[in-house]
Amino acid sequence: MGVRSIGVLAGLALSVSSPAVAQDTAKVERGQAVFAEQKCALCHSVGGKGNTKGALDDVGSKVTADEIRQWLVSPKEMGEKAKATRKPPMKSFATLPKTDIDALVAYLQTLKKKP
Repeated sequence: MGVRSIGVLAGLALSVSSPAVAQDTAKVERGQAVFAEQKCALCHSVGGKGNTKGALDDVGSKVTADEIRQWLVSPKEMGEKAKATRKPPMKSFATLPKTDIDALVAYLQTLKKKP
């Protein structure tokens, strides 16, 4: 395979992945907006902004996307499972549109410990 062929293949690979990356970026940005709209910072913080008693800075390293989703839609059950004692208990966001919950999960999954 010549240099020219490799360049064409690399260009094709980039063009195929770009829409997916843009879509993921848009979803994460929407998740940040939902976090702000729902006033999550009253109980949680990210990057030192918000209520530091509920820091979420590395939540993406600690729990799976499915567990985050469960915390959002079934916080009472997840609190019991985790033996969480924080008061007041987290409210449910089950009434949010699925797209907003998906976006919030995508955003929270990006919050990981920095090496």
